[in-house]
Amino acid sequence: MTTKPFGSQRCAEMRSALHLSPIALKSLTIGFIFLTYNATFWSHAAEIFSGHLLSLGGFVAAVFFLMLGAFSFFAFPYVVKPFLVFIVLLSSVTSYYMDNLGVIIDRDMIQNVMVTTVTESKHLITFGFVTHVLIYGVLPAILILCVTIKPQGRIRMVLTPFASVLLSFGLAAGFLMTDLKSYASILRERKDLMSSFQPGAPLVGAIRYARMISTSSHVAVAAIGEDAVKGPAYARQDKPVLTIVVAGETARTQNFSLNGYEIDTNPRLAEMPVISFRDVSSCGTATAVSLPCMFSRFGREEYSYDKSISHQNVLDVLTHAGVHVEWWDNNTGHKGIADRIQTQSFTHRKNDIFCAAGECMDGIFMEALQEYAAGITRDTVLVLHQIGSHGPTYYLRYPSEFERFTPACRTAEFKNCTTQEIVNAYDNTIAYTDEILAQTIEMLTAQKHLTTALLYVSDHGESLGEGGIYLHGAPYFMAPEDQTKVPMILWMSKGFQARFGHNTDCLADKADVALSHDNLFHSLLGMLDIETGERDPGLDIFASCRAAAQEAQG
Repeated sequence: MTTKPFGSQRCAEMRSALHLSPIALKSLTIGFIFLTYNATFWSHAAEIFSGHLLSLGGFVAAVFFLMLGAFSFFAFPYVVKPFLVFIVLLSSVTSYYMDNLGVIIDRDMIQNVMVTTVTESKHLITFGFVTHVLIYGVLPAILILCVTIKPQGRIRMVLTPFASVLLSFGLAAGFLMTDLKSYASILRERKDLMSSFQPGAPLVGAIRYARMISTSSHVAVAAIGEDAVKGPAYARQDKPVLTIVVAGETARTQNFSLNGYEIDTNPRLAEMPVISFRDVSSCGTATAVSLPCMFSRFGREEYSYDKSISHQNVLDVLTHAGVHVEWWDNNTGHKGIADRIQTQSFTHRKNDIFCAAGECMDGIFMEALQEYAAGITRDTVLVLHQIGSHGPTYYLRYPSEFERFTPACRTAEFKNCTTQEIVNAYDNTIAYTDEILAQTIEMLTAQKHLTTALLYVSDHGESLGEGGIYLHGAPYFMAPEDQTKVPMILWMSKGFQARFGHNTDCLADKADVALSHDNLFHSLLGMLDIETGERDPGLDIFASCRAAAQEAQG
């Protein structure tokens, strides 16, 4: 005698007892999703509609029927269960990040996910995440699969979904019309409400991402700055120029003691002749957007993915001018920025000191930098793309001896750490970045055969629990300054200052001027005296200070 496994037997019993039509199964699943996966949505709705229970009811009913109508396109017997299984699994994943970390899954976040690596994403697959998905995703999916779909005639099978679409959208419109002015105002002013709705927000984001990719799949890259040439500064001396541009990762300006933070996270740079620009805004809140945007000629208001991939960037302009440009990466790649220049990846190098955890800390750059600088014989721009302060595993971004601020959170499960422990771990990453930048400056200072400079700019900031939000990637319209204010630090050797005519006092006076990633393209060209019609002097922070230096010399 054979017996069926308990799970199979129980599922068979449910099949015999539970018969539902596709519309009924779909409606019950949507109701379950509404109640179970939308804690943040309900929290926002309760705040927004406080004291207006009828308006809240009308709005929720409208959203419910909109969702019911949209899902009715999949309410066919052989389609409905696979579709609903996908929806509950998706909702269990997105609701975890929304409700526990405040992460909104929109188009830009989906783009960030699509270009990430296994090394980066594995830290987000925690015990808490897996448990959440099992309980709120896998179990409901099994229940859906165990339901028996009632048989229907062909005509009814075809007409019922379309009738459901019309009826649902009609009811949704009716509920919205009961207080359309108020609802329109809320949707316009409180975009965080629907941005938190699961699975609506991630589905809309996925559709927008697919449309963005499909419309740009065959884009040709337009050359820019082909008129670029080296200016007079290159005729004055024989020494090659080495400029290191450090693209920081997830560093927010609020945690740099150079910018007024009460914790001493920049002890090394504080002793060096650097200029820290304290009011710099990022182009985006995630690497997939900010990194290509900051190197492009398009400012934040003009920037788009299509423009990014269809136009060359500042590194290409430098190449046109005869400067050798390289990209060294210790992160998730260059996002297409360095497609036309030489690149190196340092992410998975074998090194017992800096790569013991399977991914490398930024100290991995230093030995290679020393060797590289010693052999330079031509004008060079080297971009270092750091892993910096990338979370949630901040404790993996610095060696144990740099754990200066304790106790530090040593897990990706933020719920198991106090806010102070999370901040301490993050501050340790900033202090380690301070050390790496200081070591790089010391190395550049020692290169007597070169004219050297360094410019550090982070791609975006980070939330450390303020307002219940962690990590980064929030839509820019609602992102806190913790995610949009980034450090920018400049160091120039005396030889570089003299050769290019940069007045450091003038530049220091700009330390508190409002700047942004929009300035990087033009300022890098101005800093290196590259003459091209692409450079906008109004966005070049060196332009007025170079004139001031010339006046002082005159």
